[in-house]
Amino acid sequence: MRHLFRTRYQQDIALWRHNGDRFWYALLALIVLLAPAVLGEFYIGELGAVFIFAIAGVGLMLLVGYTGLISLGHAAFLGIGAYTNAVLLAQGVPFLVTLPIAGLFTALCGAAIGRPTLRMSGLYLAIATLAFGSIVGTVFQKWTAVTGGFDGFAVPTPYVFGMSIEGATGIYYVSLAVLVLVLLVAANLLRSPTGRALVAIRDSEVSAQSMGIHLARYKTLAFAISAGMTGLAGALFAHYVRYLAPDAFDVLLSVQFVTIVFVGGLGSLRGAVLGAMFVRLLPQFIAVVRDSLPFGIGRLPGLEPSLFGLTLVLVILFQPGGLNGMWLKTKQWFQAFPFKRQASFRRQKSYARSERLR
Repeated sequence: MRHLFRTRYQQDIALWRHNGDRFWYALLALIVLLAPAVLGEFYIGELGAVFIFAIAGVGLMLLVGYTGLISLGHAAFLGIGAYTNAVLLAQGVPFLVTLPIAGLFTALCGAAIGRPTLRMSGLYLAIATLAFGSIVGTVFQKWTAVTGGFDGFAVPTPYVFGMSIEGATGIYYVSLAVLVLVLLVAANLLRSPTGRALVAIRDSEVSAQSMGIHLARYKTLAFAISAGMTGLAGALFAHYVRYLAPDAFDVLLSVQFVTIVFVGGLGSLRGAVLGAMFVRLLPQFIAVVRDSLPFGIGRLPGLEPSLFGLTLVLVILFQPGGLNGMWLKTKQWFQAFPFKRQASFRRQKSYARSERLR
């Protein structure tokens, strides 16, 4: 078992706890960089989709897991980023310019929706963001001059330094680069006073306000950053699907983003990536085993949404820490073996925010 000895104050906010973390993350980076040389185009395309969903998951994790604000309208932010990027590309703007513009414009939209909903929380905030998602979906359908409506919008081929990135491998590497950038930004944000203010708001708004934290400012900032990251994911998602339609950004997609956060593990950037892997690869697993399921279960309509809902309920009831919590428990078990204690792995009771004040 590794014992960490604190000799500097900077160790509490360091990105890497020890050299072991540097080694394993470097090995993981080498594996993902060399994956296209080993795997087929289909698997590379699916991994690229995992990276895109992970970017959106990191953005929603900052809002839900670290600030305590629920959102059921992040599919709308994904759509805003996708259409903004596609429309600008059609006007001849370079991809390296359209990508950050899509993120910035979506961040402004997030700030615009975050400001009026500051006094809401819990179920009321979820309903407000759900209504926002419905309004944006209607705009996508009716604004045919820009979005094409239900006829769709063909996404132009992006070019970076004269090289096309239309194929699965190009999208894979671009999505990987953006994911690494988003993770670094999120990790450094959480180490800063801004990140600590967001966590304080999540734990207790009354206590945070008593310490001088401006609730309206930081909540609006959280919405803007979360929406901006989701907008970047939307810009990449447009090139992944290659043809945009309004029905691609429905409520089910927002539910999938929420599932990423809760199944991955609240308050964990690693959990956002693990949750994205689960949400994106589960449909592929269902497609593989569908014909093997007994009594025609694989042919039942709505099988995929039902499994998402069932998984979300089971995780909340039996594994509140999500996949990241399971990973930490497994790692602790191997570190302590053979001197493990059964009580060390007992599931701890989690409390709602209202119950903590009793």
